[in-house]
Amino acid sequence: MSPGEKIVDVAVTEDELRVDLLDGRTVTVPLAWYPRLLHASPEQRANWKIAGGGYGIHWPDVDEDLSSEGILRGAPAPRQPARA
Repeated sequence: MSPGEKIVDVAVTEDELRVDLLDGRTVTVPLAWYPRLLHASPEQRANWKIAGGGYGIHWPDVDEDLSSEGILRGAPAPRQPARA
């Protein structure tokens, strides 16, 4: 990862996650890729912290962690196995 891929800001709407990077890029992905965030309340979505030395985002209320690397790769959250 390059220093420019550090996260400087995050915004979560009802259907999108927007991440601003140090190098000036803004990456927007569908919130449907991250079910924990999709089903979280607006307050829970707004409670995020930059983590991982600046390359990650952590939402403590919903125990979600994303990295700038994964977001830039277009990697949605892994599917959870169905529960019996």
